[in-house]
Amino acid sequence: MNLTVAKLKIEMLFAALGIIILGFAVAYAVVGYFFGYTVAPSLITGLLIFVAFFNIIQWLFGPYLINAMYKATEVTPDDPHYGWLVDVVKEVAQANGLSTPKVYIANVSFPNAFAYGSPIAGKRVAITYPLLRMLNKDEIKAVLGHELGHLRHRDVEVLMAVGLIPALLYWLGYSLMWGGIFSGGEGRDNGGIMMLFGIILLAVSYLFQFLVLFLNRLREAYADVNSVLTVPNGAINLERALAKITLAVDPSALDKYRKKNQIVSMLFFTGVNYDIPDTDVDSLIEYWRNEKVPWYADFFSDHPHPAKRIQLIEKVAGYR
Repeated sequence: MNLTVAKLKIEMLFAALGIIILGFAVAYAVVGYFFGYTVAPSLITGLLIFVAFFNIIQWLFGPYLINAMYKATEVTPDDPHYGWLVDVVKEVAQANGLSTPKVYIANVSFPNAFAYGSPIAGKRVAITYPLLRMLNKDEIKAVLGHELGHLRHRDVEVLMAVGLIPALLYWLGYSLMWGGIFSGGEGRDNGGIMMLFGIILLAVSYLFQFLVLFLNRLREAYADVNSVLTVPNGAINLERALAKITLAVDPSALDKYRKKNQIVSMLFFTGVNYDIPDTDVDSLIEYWRNEKVPWYADFFSDHPHPAKRIQLIEKVAGYR
């Protein structure tokens, strides 16, 4: 196994376990302090079941809501314009040992692709019209290698399970805060202390979201690796796809690297630029390839910084 891939797997494992263990430790300490350590496990389990119930309902029926939000239309093999996309998805799915997911085209104005699904809705993958317009077939295949990697690695389920921890802490904090407001008890059950702990836990649940974001970035990186390892020429085509998407929504991306323009036009998104010269794509990839990215560059993002993605792709592909 590639050492880079092995390291990534270990980081994902420790990140997930760290979030879960630390979260339960905080919950057990707080619940035990106010209600007793013997009853803490049962109280935490009850609250966890409450939180999980709503998350599972959202997961089961979420794909139908996503289709409605993205105005997604299913593509069939006999579609005269996009039937070829089903064949491409089928090819990538077979390379990943997956049954072919349902294929959708999303009628939205920005370039994107995403995988989703549930036991009720089945596995699905969607591509937006702008992405179909700007990428060639090989680049689309590389993007699908990334998206089907999410299905193969069960990222939706993993992140939903880990995401229960900040939700658990939030509801525990919320309950303590309001319990403190309406409490008239004394000593360790004093309403003021309970309310204070509740507010602190609400803040802690917010901080845990950054840990979940970190895990999400690792899962996204792992999906990139999946494309490199399962799609022919996946590395270079995924790099080009990332560069094209960036330049499409942020035409000033190259200018920022050239120190001519520091304005991030993506923050004022007005449309998609489809006229992207190949030289600009190659230049942006070259900048990313050599960029020194500070650790905090993607701290607030659920995806790694593009330069980190390019450098990881090239390590896995053996280019570095």
